[in-house]
Amino acid sequence: MSRARQPPLVTGISPNEGAPWTKVTIRGENLGTGHNDLIGLSICGHNCLLTAEWMSASKIVCRVGPAKDDKGEIIVTTKSGGRGMSTVSFKLLKPERIGILDQSAVWVDELNYYDMRTDRNKGISPLSLRPANPLGIEIDKGKVPLKDLENMFPGMSGDFTSENFSATWYLMENHSSTSFEQLRAAVGSLKKQASKKNEGSLAYVKGGLSTFFEAQDALAAIHQKLESDGTEKVEGSMTQRLENVLNRASETADTLFQEVLGRKDKADSTRNALNVLQRFKFLFNLPLNIERNIQKGDYDVVINDYEKAKSLFGNTEVPVFKKVYSEVETRIEALRKLLLDKLLETPSTLHDQKRYIRYLSDLHAPGDPAWKCIVAQHKWILQLMQNCKEDFITEQKVCGVGLEVDRSSALNRISLSAPVKRGGSFQTPKDDSWHYKSPQQVRFVEKLSDVVISQLPNFWKLWISYVNGSLFSETGEKSGQVEKLKKNARQRQNDFKVRKAAGMVLLSHEALSALEIPNDLLQVIQDLLQDLRVHCLLTTLQHTEEDVKRLAEKEDWVVDNEGITSLPAQFEQCMVQMLQSLKEPMECKPGEINIFNLDVVQDKACEQCVSIMKVFIKCLEQLSTKTDGDIDTSHLSVDLASPDLFGSIQEDFSSKPEQRLLIILSNCQYLERRTFLNLAEHLEKNGFTTAEKIVRVSIEALRQLDEYLFETYVEKKSDPIVGSLEPGIYAGYFDWKDCLPPTGVRSYLKEALVSIISVHAEVFTVSKELVPRVLSKIIEAVAEEMSRLMQCVSSFSKNGALQARLEICALLDAIEPYLTSESRTSFKQALEALPQLQSGTDKKLLEELLNKFKSSMKLQLNCFKPASFQPVKR
Repeated sequence: MSRARQPPLVTGISPNEGAPWTKVTIRGENLGTGHNDLIGLSICGHNCLLTAEWMSASKIVCRVGPAKDDKGEIIVTTKSGGRGMSTVSFKLLKPERIGILDQSAVWVDELNYYDMRTDRNKGISPLSLRPANPLGIEIDKGKVPLKDLENMFPGMSGDFTSENFSATWYLMENHSSTSFEQLRAAVGSLKKQASKKNEGSLAYVKGGLSTFFEAQDALAAIHQKLESDGTEKVEGSMTQRLENVLNRASETADTLFQEVLGRKDKADSTRNALNVLQRFKFLFNLPLNIERNIQKGDYDVVINDYEKAKSLFGNTEVPVFKKVYSEVETRIEALRKLLLDKLLETPSTLHDQKRYIRYLSDLHAPGDPAWKCIVAQHKWILQLMQNCKEDFITEQKVCGVGLEVDRSSALNRISLSAPVKRGGSFQTPKDDSWHYKSPQQVRFVEKLSDVVISQLPNFWKLWISYVNGSLFSETGEKSGQVEKLKKNARQRQNDFKVRKAAGMVLLSHEALSALEIPNDLLQVIQDLLQDLRVHCLLTTLQHTEEDVKRLAEKEDWVVDNEGITSLPAQFEQCMVQMLQSLKEPMECKPGEINIFNLDVVQDKACEQCVSIMKVFIKCLEQLSTKTDGDIDTSHLSVDLASPDLFGSIQEDFSSKPEQRLLIILSNCQYLERRTFLNLAEHLEKNGFTTAEKIVRVSIEALRQLDEYLFETYVEKKSDPIVGSLEPGIYAGYFDWKDCLPPTGVRSYLKEALVSIISVHAEVFTVSKELVPRVLSKIIEAVAEEMSRLMQCVSSFSKNGALQARLEICALLDAIEPYLTSESRTSFKQALEALPQLQSGTDKKLLEELLNKFKSSMKLQLNCFKPASFQPVKR
């Protein structure tokens, strides 16, 4: 595993102080691996991510925003390193109004028209000059914080050119430590400046008062003389002659200087045109510069130039300026269309989307570009999902598979997986080959989920940025555009929540938390995820129950050395694969609720699991009751690992219903002893807290089936044996009162023993462990019948008593390993019903006849002698 990346560390910033929108360079360590890795940048508490330009892992360039804090840290957040730290700080300076005659570190016209975006539409006229220090005394700033002044004088201003000017604010801000005497002197200075301003034009009149009087007297004398002559309106009058003289003088002057004056006028016109071109070359060159910058992709430069031109010439009445500015607007309109097309292109990164939205906002694009982008992204995600669906349908058609669900999928996986190891617990294969054999519908859902998960996080971040207004630049905010867009966003938010929730159910709680989703919407999604998990759990259990019902079709009746078929292992494999398929959907991330902790879910899951177990037990019962005609032997095969199968099972396998009962009994014993315990362990590991209850109820049902099958088998085998005893005893009109001396054990008893041996062989062939249990029960029936027959005899002759004792003792000695307390009691009662042997000759004869019987039946009786078998009482 690779070493975890360290968190970002900011060690330097240049410059370390400045006004809002100052361009700064941040240096440090582990500042990210690229644009996409940088997810957060704040200076003095203001989010500067939109203006950030990642240069390298040790350098980031951005602009400082209008933060509320005067001084603060620089915090960098990356995907790879998380939230970082800072060893330096940045001091935010308050921007001041600067007059044209004041010293400044920036161009005054750019400050008014461009950089100070708050004054972009105002502009300071060169004619509105004002003194920097109206009081004429030394200014002492910084004593009272600006925030305190704003709180003390709400709605007022310390700018003496403002309509809301507050003199108290101005004095506290600029002269908080000035003495009263200095302020009194400042009042006198203000009075002098006011008096000078009021006397302005009057002073010029006082200085040339005599000249005004002389001119007034001359005009009055001329007017009086003209009135006395009365000839001012007569041809040849003095005024008429004077006018004619002046006209001739003008014509003569024009004749003499017309060419010279014409050249002068042309030169002046050319000079003025050149001056205009030189003075306003920014405007005249702007259309070409816009075209070039658009081709280079320098949209920020284009926007800045446009804002400057708009503030200078937006309301001009000069025709040539209007013509050039209209060309600029044409270029800007083309740029708006280009940026909108780029914004709506898919696919695109979140960084590009935010950038284009900011550009369009700065250009005052009509409508709501951010919402158009969100709608376009939504349509694109829906189209990707539709394409996924169409690809799935095409694949289905190519493969010739219908759209209906194949409910035998679990059984198919069982049959296609590695061969089941008989007699052992199912082990999960090390490879995940079974996963790739999942149904096509499952693969379709997985692919569809991948599509949604890959697109939804960025889509959600775009929406969050749209709602909180961080998508838009300060241009739109100051012009009121953002507030309008935010209002639109709030109107669309409720509808967006509902539609968005439907697409987010495939994401985990951890992924959802990273998207900063509101708690109310997140809770709705959590509830939906929980309901989906519960539905997935119960549906999977129901499908598993359907699969288990069809396990009977997979029974091959091939018995291994432990006396079981593959059916228990197939059942365990089916259950384990079901739990494996539930593992991923049921896995909970931090903060999510584990549905297995809900009592209602546990009860339903327990009920469904018990139902699955009982369904399997029902399958065993159905297999036990099938007739020979119901058995499909076309799929039967021989397990080469079991050498015992080359005998009777292979020869006439399906012709013995009793043998099938034995096989199912053996499977029942294995299920109780191994399979169900293994399943309890698997259930507990996968969160089923009621595993103990599930197994307990299942074992009870299994034992009921076992007892029923066992009694059925014993009845089928014991009834013929018990039924043959009485006819055999009295064959040939045998009479206990009148019989010959015994010469040996009669044939009926030997036949009964051979029948018991036959049962022993049949049971032993299937399961050695069933032998004591079956034979003990059969012998109990035989012993009970022998006791009844002996007790029904009214009297015995000497020979009859000896014959009866010989046969009972021979039977006792032969089946002694399988005697139970009940069978011993029955034999004891049978012997007590016989007369006791009186003479030693009879006892000796009895012993000789018993030995003879054992010797003649030695080979047959050896099957009853294995030391490892003990009688079993159930």
